[in-house]
Amino acid sequence: MPIYRKAKEAGVFNPSDVALLGRVFDRLKIEGQSEQRREALASRILANYLAGITDEDELVSVSKLPLGR
Repeated sequence: MPIYRKAKEAGVFNPSDVALLGRVFDRLKIEGQSEQRREALASRILANYLAGITDEDELVSVSKLPLGR
C-alpha cells in the first residue's frame, strides 16, 4: 500500500502513527484509482501529517484538497 511505503521513506513513525495514516488512506482511496493517484494521495496525507495535522478527521478533511504551493 502506498501510504506504508511513503511513511517508511519519510522517516521513523511509531505503530500508532502508521495505523492512523493507513486509516486515513483507506478512508480516502477510491476503488479502481490508478497507482499514480494513490501515490499522490499518500504523499498528500503524509505531508499534511508532517505539517502537524494529527487529528484523524481533520487529516481526512484537509487531505481531500490538493497540496498548496
